[in-house]
Amino acid sequence: YVFSRGTPLSRVIEEMRRLMEKNLMTLWSQRLEGLPFASPMEALILASIVEKEAWLESEKPLIAGVYINRLRRNMLLQADPTVIYGLSGGKGELGRPLVRSDLMKINPFNTYRIKGLPPTPIASPSLSSLKAVLINPEKTNALFFVADGKGGHHFSAHYHHHKKNITKLREIQKTSLQPKV
Repeated sequence: YVFSRGTPLSRVIEEMRRLMEKNLMTLWSQRLEGLPFASPMEALILASIVEKEAWLESEKPLIAGVYINRLRRNMLLQADPTVIYGLSGGKGELGRPLVRSDLMKINPFNTYRIKGLPPTPIASPSLSSLKAVLINPEKTNALFFVADGKGGHHFSAHYHHHKKNITKLREIQKTSLQPKV
């Protein structure tokens, strides 16, 4: 974006919104066939989840592919960023890690408790997240993913592998909390 010094914030926000809507409609018209979205808004909502979930740009198409698989199977999305969004009142940060009881709290954004997509986007997705959802979601048999402790994720098609990956992450987390001697 290019703006002159002193441009009102409302104008900046409006231009960002306008460009995002233009990109969304362009990509919507070019989207892959058979995606589980009834409207551009649904694609935007999933792209916002991908935006918050992916730390690595390269993982966005794979994360999108996992969520698309889950939507097609009518599974819970179980996206941690949606839980954080709901608990933080849309501020996006809790100031602490999620705990199991957070996942059980009922709100319209908690995709551990509600099926399908939340009612609105949880972030402003980048162009790469929109493309990951509409143009190049990775074809994968993966249904699960968990952080790998290094900025990426471990992906798996079966729940028992997913549980093993969670155990690996817990071990990394325990080790990182140990005092260095």
